[in-house]
Amino acid sequence: MGRIDAVVFDIGRVLIEWDPARMYDAAIGPERRRALFAAVDLEGMNLSIDLGAPFRETIYSLAEAHPDWAAEVRLWHDCWIEMAAPEIPHSVRLMRALRAKGLPVFALTNFGAESFELACGYYPFFREFDRAFVSGRLGVMKPDPDFYRILEEETGVAPERLFLTDDRAENIATARARGWHAHLFEGPEGLAARLVSEGLLTGDEAA
Repeated sequence: MGRIDAVVFDIGRVLIEWDPARMYDAAIGPERRRALFAAVDLEGMNLSIDLGAPFRETIYSLAEAHPDWAAEVRLWHDCWIEMAAPEIPHSVRLMRALRAKGLPVFALTNFGAESFELACGYYPFFREFDRAFVSGRLGVMKPDPDFYRILEEETGVAPERLFLTDDRAENIATARARGWHAHLFEGPEGLAARLVSEGLLTGDEAA
């Protein structure tokens, strides 16, 4: 494959941790959390938010529909930042090192529009992308190829010159099918090594 002109980052589990179970375990205990997750479709609720549904209204409506779990469901909104924490420092350093070398860096993320704005207040580096493509703003999410196509068209970077790192294999598969370079994120050390091997950073810059 040819040269890479821009790097695209997923955010959750790549630049910040995302672990709802950990937050709920701390708040209500593992046993009650398992019962909650079995009784209430929190994942489906979150997917709808990632596709553009309103943040607070969607969560609080689900809470009203499950009165036995209402207080626990509302925690998804009220303690949301605790699920989306902390940042992964080495990954953030890699993103900044790429930008320091003049390489455009984009985000392609399944993220609610309102929760993304909330997160920007906690993580200043969210504002440092050359462009952030957020599913909740666009109404389409990975691994839908249309999400990737929007990035290609709006940045003007050819698919074969884009590099994506993402923690989900299906998202990587779509990128590769479109001709992108791609790296399945399993930790910042592996990403650092790949960026060095691609000639995008030196070993010192990737440390």
